[in-house]
Amino acid sequence: VQLVESGGGLVQPGGSLRLSCVTSGVSFSLYDMSWYRQAPGKPRELVADIDFSGRTNYADSVAGRFSISRDIAANTVFLQMNNLKSSDTGVYYCNARHLLGTEQFWGQGTQTTVSS
Repeated sequence: VQLVESGGGLVQPGGSLRLSCVTSGVSFSLYDMSWYRQAPGKPRELVADIDFSGRTNYADSVAGRFSISRDIAANTVFLQMNNLKSSDTGVYYCNARHLLGTEQFWGQGTQTTVSS
């Protein structure tokens, strides 16, 4: 299993970014896919997830601004981030968790910095 994130970078407040997580060895019908983030000095937190059925869930801090989606044919999960704030700064990680909870996998992370 391999998860490879991309799309992070430096953006001004109010701007947008789209993160991608290209997967291999993961079937979206068997795995829930999530995006987490970790700010400096803080624990890793769940940002958004999309379960095996396509149902989505968001942290209160990003609801209405972020959108998680997946392209099954391309084995890719996306995180569209709009109206970014400085508090969104952190390393964003892609996570795949088997729906039975038997195993999970992480990507290497992609840095997102929101600053003027």
